[in-house]
Amino acid sequence: MTELNITPLLDLAFVLLVIFIITTTPVVNDLELKLPEASKRQKDPPRKANYITVEAGGKIWINKAAVDLAGLQENLVALRMDDPDLSVIVRGDSKTKYRQIRAVMDVCQQANVLKVDLATEAADKK
Repeated sequence: MTELNITPLLDLAFVLLVIFIITTTPVVNDLELKLPEASKRQKDPPRKANYITVEAGGKIWINKAAVDLAGLQENLVALRMDDPDLSVIVRGDSKTKYRQIRAVMDVCQQANVLKVDLATEAADKK
């Protein structure tokens, strides 16, 4: 065969041309506009974190105040009345029994606290 077939080469050129046409963004600066300015508004203050700490012996603290389970529920309901979007971080000692953490989680659920997180420490990388 002495002739060169350039049909596949032309197909490739047309495909590349179409891709370049589609991907280039058109310049839209042909109209002079005066855009409105954003109003300066102060940011909302960050929310205060509420911590529930459970010691290994079973003693419960909420925001550095010692409570029992009934007192914990009363405190959570009072905090939720002040802030309906209340979030709580539960911190438990590594030697705390699971049933104590579960009891705290149950109290949070009974007090209708929807945002409950568990605090952990990063595992040591070996």
